[in-house]
Amino acid sequence: MVEKRNGAEAALSPDELQDLVASSDTGARNPAGLTSYVIAGVALCWSLFQLYIASPLPFTFSTLTRLPLVLNDTQIRSIHLAFGLLLAFLAYPAFAKSPRDRVPILDWVLAITAAFCALYIFIFYRDLARRPGLPITQDLVVAGIGMLLLLEATRRALGPPLMFVAIIFMGYVFFGSSAIVPDILRWGGASFARAMDQMWLSTGGVFGVAVGVSASFVFLFVLFGSMLDRAGAGNFFIKLSFAFLGHLRGGPAKASVLSSLMTGMISGSSIANVVTTGTFTIPLMRRVGYPAEKAGAVEVASSVNGQIMPPVMGAAAFLMVEYVGIPYSQVIQHAVLPAVITYISLLYIVHLEAVKRDMPVLARRKTGPLYLSLLRSLIVFVSFALALIGIYWLVKLIRMVMPDVSGTVLIALLLAAYVAAVWIAARAPDLELDDPNSPVVEIPSAKEVIRTGLHFLLPLFVLVWMLLVERRSPSLSAFYAVLLLIIIMITQKPLKALFRKMRQPKVWAEALEGWNDLIQGMILGARNMIGIACATAAAGIVVGTVTLTGVGQVMAQFVEFLSGGNIWLILIFTAIISLILGMGLPTTANYIVVSSLMAPVIVEVGAANGYLIPLIAAHLFVFYFGLMADVTPPVGLASFAASAISRADPMRTGVQAFFYEMRTALLPFVFVFNQELLLMDVTLWGAIFVAMKSTLAMLLFAAATQGFFMTKSRKWESAALLLVTFMLLRPGFFLDFVQSPYVQVEPRHVFEVVEQQPDDAELRIIIRGPSFDDPDEQLERTMAFNLGPKGEDGPTRFENATSIPARSENGTIILEEPLDLNSLAGRTLSEMDFYADEPVQLLGAEIEAERMPREIFYIPAVIILALVVILQRRRGGTLAGTPVPT
Repeated sequence: MVEKRNGAEAALSPDELQDLVASSDTGARNPAGLTSYVIAGVALCWSLFQLYIASPLPFTFSTLTRLPLVLNDTQIRSIHLAFGLLLAFLAYPAFAKSPRDRVPILDWVLAITAAFCALYIFIFYRDLARRPGLPITQDLVVAGIGMLLLLEATRRALGPPLMFVAIIFMGYVFFGSSAIVPDILRWGGASFARAMDQMWLSTGGVFGVAVGVSASFVFLFVLFGSMLDRAGAGNFFIKLSFAFLGHLRGGPAKASVLSSLMTGMISGSSIANVVTTGTFTIPLMRRVGYPAEKAGAVEVASSVNGQIMPPVMGAAAFLMVEYVGIPYSQVIQHAVLPAVITYISLLYIVHLEAVKRDMPVLARRKTGPLYLSLLRSLIVFVSFALALIGIYWLVKLIRMVMPDVSGTVLIALLLAAYVAAVWIAARAPDLELDDPNSPVVEIPSAKEVIRTGLHFLLPLFVLVWMLLVERRSPSLSAFYAVLLLIIIMITQKPLKALFRKMRQPKVWAEALEGWNDLIQGMILGARNMIGIACATAAAGIVVGTVTLTGVGQVMAQFVEFLSGGNIWLILIFTAIISLILGMGLPTTANYIVVSSLMAPVIVEVGAANGYLIPLIAAHLFVFYFGLMADVTPPVGLASFAASAISRADPMRTGVQAFFYEMRTALLPFVFVFNQELLLMDVTLWGAIFVAMKSTLAMLLFAAATQGFFMTKSRKWESAALLLVTFMLLRPGFFLDFVQSPYVQVEPRHVFEVVEQQPDDAELRIIIRGPSFDDPDEQLERTMAFNLGPKGEDGPTRFENATSIPARSENGTIILEEPLDLNSLAGRTLSEMDFYADEPVQLLGAEIEAERMPREIFYIPAVIILALVVILQRRRGGTLAGTPVPT
């Protein structure tokens, strides 16, 4: 990735960096002539199609023409994948040595054939609906060819790993009964017709939920990010970050973190994020004293973490909506605090690196004393918060006073705000990205930067407003945000020309340039979606295999066997699987594959062993470790991209980035056991307290891993900081040693206790019964259940929560076979014989105990922290840090 020129390492040129991004995200082939227009035209049509189906136009046209112009989900998925496969064969060459300046005839044939196989579901939708599960020869031929071409398209767009994973799972479908398959994984196998019906001809495989989410939600958000960047917002975010933080110690690194956060909110690609911000920030980091590996690692860590930052989250947020079954706004609520804490702690890490090396600060314009700068920042923040509150009540007032025309009035006000923002921007020169290698780099004024890009914030405001305040669907919210962005891209340049009183020809030239930016943004957005479309489709093979073969239940038994029911080992196994798969799979595909296999396993095995883990926590756990693979050597593509800019060794960059990302690896283990971090069941003030103490904990963790707090830490001081971190994040762990978390309930009183428990109380039950295989052997299981809402009598509430009918006989609670054999109890107790002479009975029960507040352990944590602070201050340390003595 880093070329040798004249015996020395040299950074890649801007064109070479863009080629690196293209080969990963948009396709490395860039033919000339008519072929280039065909590829661009197909990409543009794909964007227009996605905007059309997200808009109210299909319903309007159907009403006017009385024609069935509204497409259902299956038809949309078919067309969506047809576009993706067509462009995959046209935009991605077959091999590294394949021509990039033209499309070979064979690729044209493969592209058209693949598109037809995907469109087959749309063209013959009615016929397939009439014969569900009964495919004819024509169906099977098309499905078989489509599967092969999908695997080839996946190999081209994403590399071999995902293709091999899909092939392995398909092999399991056909040869699961083979003697070479371990007994625990063996199943009866499926015929070609059954497999193709599951994988291609129905919505249980390739055209399943993942492709549906890609077509409904992901495309619009990726398009939104591409268009916003093309409009100039990317440069605006970089300059704004540099204006805010560039003057601080290690300022370029802090600006890198902040700009990656802002671009990561709308970008689903860590590699593109690295190249976009890194070309400016990495040379500046090296200039102020960061070694090449650490400069690249900072950019990698901040760019990869952009995928955990709402609202886009690398497309995982939209998949979680479908997989977990909760609203999008709730996914954002659970994901936002860990993401923010991750970025704050990364800012602290780069600060500590700067302090340890006594790095110089870049000069900035005179802005007065520090306290005045802080006061101005506070005033800006408070003003922004008050403006948001004012907008909220203004909207409510307009809807109350003018309910019939409120929509028109609000649109007019939004457009007026846009025109005013452009007028403000026109009074200042347009932003130009500085050369980070120039002798003098002047830090811009934040006030001057903000005024040039206020109109870029309006689409983001509309998106967040529609999602979180109006509670509209993600697709409709993204559509309105893109619609406003289209208006901005077309009009911002000619409006600026008019406000600057330029001549008429210049205004028309600016308008034409705006149209060109719009078209290019739509084309780029579609090309960015090629890999995601292929990834979600190929990952659907894995999902289809899990559904068809029932291997998910086998995985639960297998993992429980390996872990012995230890929840920590289960989580460690899941993390390792995510990391290994993620080394070859893009984040979205890795999340689909591992969450399909392991997220239900975490929840089920945890509950089967007495731990209630929310499903959203398990999915976020899988997602966090999947994205770590973009960092982890030997494959971490983001590390290779950063090293191409920093002229560093990519392996060392990856190792350093992984070291920085240890805090990101810690958080999933924390929020699985402490759901407060996901803002579950907390009040507003509780959320503020959780945010403050969790942020402090992660800052201390960063200081401990860096070996530097107020000054260079001794080993025992770093260990003490780690202890304080754990006490702040999981105080209940220590309370469990002082007071038992559960109260024992005698079996004969269990119905009375269950009836009295509050809503959503936790119940742990211990069950003993004869083994189905050996009646003389007694099996014992401890399971956890959520009792749900209060209001029913004890036996009914017990049965509804556990799916286990129970009755009392002479003080003994006798359990009958679970009502639902696919429920948690049905699967966990499948080895017990409920019809033996000796009955299955409730051996014991536990409910949550009333204990002293777990926050009591914050007191010793504060004492230990104070001791470390006192000792380090005696050695000359300050909260801002001091240079390491030489």
